[in-house]
Amino acid sequence: MSVISLPAVPAPAEAAPSRPIPAVVGADLQVPVKGGRLVPYANLDYAASAPCLEPVSAAVAAALPAYSSVHRGAGYASQLTTARYERARHTVRAFVGARTGDAVVFTRNTTDAMNLLARSLPEGTTVVVFDTEHHASLLPWPDAVRLAPPAFPGEAIRAVDETLAEIEGPALLVVTAASNVTGELWPIAGLAHIAHRHGARIAVDAAQLVPHRRLNLAALDLDYVAFSGHKLYAPFGAGALVGRPDWLAAAAPYLLGGGAVTSVGARDTSDRDGSDGAETLWSDDPEVRHEAGTPNVLGAIALAAACDALAATGWTALVREEERLVARLRAGIAGIEGVRELSLWGPDHPRIGIVSFTVDGLTAREVAEALSAEHGIGVRDGKFCAHPFVRHLLGTADGGCEDGTASAVRASIGIGTTDEHVDRLIEALRSLAATDTRVSS
Repeated sequence: MSVISLPAVPAPAEAAPSRPIPAVVGADLQVPVKGGRLVPYANLDYAASAPCLEPVSAAVAAALPAYSSVHRGAGYASQLTTARYERARHTVRAFVGARTGDAVVFTRNTTDAMNLLARSLPEGTTVVVFDTEHHASLLPWPDAVRLAPPAFPGEAIRAVDETLAEIEGPALLVVTAASNVTGELWPIAGLAHIAHRHGARIAVDAAQLVPHRRLNLAALDLDYVAFSGHKLYAPFGAGALVGRPDWLAAAAPYLLGGGAVTSVGARDTSDRDGSDGAETLWSDDPEVRHEAGTPNVLGAIALAAACDALAATGWTALVREEERLVARLRAGIAGIEGVRELSLWGPDHPRIGIVSFTVDGLTAREVAEALSAEHGIGVRDGKFCAHPFVRHLLGTADGGCEDGTASAVRASIGIGTTDEHVDRLIEALRSLAATDTRVSS
């Protein structure tokens, strides 16, 4: 009998915020710039990895004194750690609005989650994916049907409809909820409806969405969602795959080892495909079957703490502040000659706090290095692990991945971003663009 009892996890908050927007660890970081000065760091690289929320850091610190093994220990510390780990699973399930029976498998990140799902597909499954995807969603599927970037959201739905109509047997549509390049929101509800009309399933890369918007898996009728803690203000190495358990329960264990089995005899004759051999019996519970070995307990606790913190704050306050800052940033960039924002569906399409752009006459790396060295601003440059999509946006579809000119700069915001950060970036870009114009003339 367990000696630990923790209260039930509430559903995600829908009402007005009950807590102020939490602070991030490192908000007072000072960084060096040219001339030896120290300036407050303007972190505008949230889409790569978000800083840690203070409540997340506190949750990990609180768990450390009793940190112990999970699931099989009889000692108090082991029981407490197990309870915290399993409560984290329930918190994540509630945070994404999953169905009661959906599995929550802890992974390392979104890439790991998508690879787990790829290993779990029934034989003969056809995967359909757009070329606009992050590599985590683009690459794990052998022989996937890849669709060209759609010119508008309705075209995305039409392309999926036409493609799935030609597929016989099981099929899976893989799509992002929010682009990691442009921040634009994808019509996942409509895509889910079309997928299910054809008897297919849908897996959503929610890595960029869940730090910025509430996700309700059940209401959207999604089959699977994957996301990462390091983008959700919980940089402790955990992510999750959440969704229907049947494919996961029938698939080969993602890893072979302790915890994934119910029985191992003296002689192992089981197959890698997870079938029961004469001596090894694998767990039928996907949350056990695919989490062999000692899990990342602190990562799961951190991930759950981030979910709790965002839900307790309330999405209304978070979204309102983000939209205000994004509007300020986009308006500022639009007013600078030679700076062009990248967009698939135009400037009025809804988006999260991501803005990617180019500066005439300068490579993306030159811009990013100047912003850091001269202004203490952190941004990302490159193709953002979305090479086909960035080349499409830049009109260099046949260009090589190593061409430094076929890249962009990405500024991304989140909790902790201030007006001063945004204004500093705008002024820095105005200065860079003006300098390049004087040199080129």
